[in-house]
Amino acid sequence: MIRKAKQTDANAISPLLYNALHEIAEKLTGSTNETEVLEGLEYWFTKKQNRLSYENCFVEERNGKAVGIIVAYHGSVATKLDAPIVKRLRDIKQDSSIILEKEAEEDEYYIDTLSVSSTYGGQGIGSNLILAAETHAQEEGHDKISLLVNLENKPAFSLYKKLGYTQDNTLMLVGEPYAHLVKHI
Repeated sequence: MIRKAKQTDANAISPLLYNALHEIAEKLTGSTNETEVLEGLEYWFTKKQNRLSYENCFVEERNGKAVGIIVAYHGSVATKLDAPIVKRLRDIKQDSSIILEKEAEEDEYYIDTLSVSSTYGGQGIGSNLILAAETHAQEEGHDKISLLVNLENKPAFSLYKKLGYTQDNTLMLVGEPYAHLVKHI
């Protein structure tokens, strides 16, 4: 069952976010220590008005537990959603030059993160979460949706192409090349 995320999903969701985001999760939390990264992801998930907030998430629930997540929001609010994260990172690191790379364009609904528990892989959960995000984007009046995928992640790249996404650009994110994929909905 796909539903809107709740703050109480944080404990189940943080490992899924970490699994999908890897180095990006470390950058967003300011740590490379797994326990601290997971705590940081839980922190941001439970807070309002940031990119990883439960407010921007749908989850797949099985047996009362969130086993898949999609994080999505409109690109026009990305800078606003990143602002509290940037502020906290600057405070933690005592470095006012810290920024987050631009991931979403101003005219697109952006899928920030998609992750499914390995226990539930191959059951169509990822595809269903993407369809839920696309439906939500349409309901909000948006006609374009996008995402980034690491060029080395062949299974994800294949899934997105199968769902009708096409690559229009390549950009660097945390030192890695990512394909920018779009779909008109």
